[in-house]
Amino acid sequence: MVQKTGKRWSGRFSAATDEFVEQFTESVSFDRRLYHFDILASVAHANGLAKAGVIAEDERDVIVVGLDQIQEEIEAGSFSWSIVHEDVHTNIENRLVEIVGEVGKKLHAGRSRNDQVATDLRLWLRHHVDQIDAQMTSLLSELAALAERYADAIMPGLTHMQNAQPVTFGHHMMAWFEMLFRDRDRLRECRARVSHSPLGAAALAGTSFPISRESTATELGFEEVCRNSLDAVSDRDFAIEFVFVASMTAVHLSRWCEELVYWSSDLIGFVELPDEFCTGSSIMPQKKNPDVPEIIRGKSGRVLGDLVALLTLVKSQPLAYNRDNQEDKQRLFDAVDTLADCLQILCDLIPQVEPNLERMLEAAGRGYTTATDMADWLVRRGIPFREAHEIVGSVVAEAESRGIELKELSLPELQHFSVRFDEEVFSVLSIEGSVAARKQTGGTSPEAVRTAIAEARTRI
Repeated sequence: MVQKTGKRWSGRFSAATDEFVEQFTESVSFDRRLYHFDILASVAHANGLAKAGVIAEDERDVIVVGLDQIQEEIEAGSFSWSIVHEDVHTNIENRLVEIVGEVGKKLHAGRSRNDQVATDLRLWLRHHVDQIDAQMTSLLSELAALAERYADAIMPGLTHMQNAQPVTFGHHMMAWFEMLFRDRDRLRECRARVSHSPLGAAALAGTSFPISRESTATELGFEEVCRNSLDAVSDRDFAIEFVFVASMTAVHLSRWCEELVYWSSDLIGFVELPDEFCTGSSIMPQKKNPDVPEIIRGKSGRVLGDLVALLTLVKSQPLAYNRDNQEDKQRLFDAVDTLADCLQILCDLIPQVEPNLERMLEAAGRGYTTATDMADWLVRRGIPFREAHEIVGSVVAEAESRGIELKELSLPELQHFSVRFDEEVFSVLSIEGSVAARKQTGGTSPEAVRTAIAEARTRI
């Protein structure tokens, strides 16, 4: 005698699932957060079945009412989730049959859990992509506002972590802006590929019922349908692409946060972080630790780990669906949650960053940061740049050996290195003059920065 297992697929089996196997293979403990989109897609599928004549319209109406009740139960916290029913889809289907009876069993005609989960996941991700897009847009606005407040504030620009040339704080903030703007562009491009409907691909070969995939796709707001049923149910490149975008964004955020940690240290003191975003030490009473940027910097590794896990998950998978893909959700959920949290806290932190204008200005004058301006000055006097570079390098070596700045050398001392030097050279040796001279598009002058900010606001 056949022993039924209580599963929706139990007809083939004569023994119940091993208890540990049941625990090992369940996904409802984490995929239940897809419930809203599973119900949304089930309503669209019911409508498709009714339009195709597979179920009657009154049966469709009964199913939709039952699904609405399930959504209310889940949101009220009264829904009973069970690992016996494996996943979010079967938990909802079983409850539907309890509520509406035998008609609930008709809903799964023409549909597999393979296209069901792919549809749910795309709907869920599209929703969260839109939320993250909104967070990025808010953060872009905050960066532009901070840049505008300090468009004139001079600070050292570094290469190799050494003073290179003076720049403005506003210019530096707009560099962060450009990084995030590209990240948002990548996110929006990703969204277009997420918004393809797998519904109707069924297990792998499509369905024999005359359901219009295009109609259900339109109802669910998808831009188009997945073109091949094998591909539709088996690939997770849309999720991996998002996690790549999240990883690239997290790497950019980690670079900003490294600078905030560096700038806020007592040794540098370029910025003061608000107390609300710092913590203290358990042993050293004087400490004010930049924990928020440090944690964001650390979380970038977490998102990168999610990307590697997903890439490894799909590597060498044969067509079509494989149960390996159950493991995609936790990594995707984690990347979405982590990135959203980091963006939210930076939206709150960035407007409160206060640069120390005097400290930055003083630091910008160290390290012969106007040496390039001196070389450029010689070029305008007809000296080839490579020769000018050599001359100024020798001038810097002389000043460094005497422990003085370039502007402290006398004209006769400069003329020892080149007879082209005259009194006008001293006009380009101030850090204010160096910054003001860089007016080209993308330059660091206050004028160029304000132009960039105005353009950025139209791009946002």
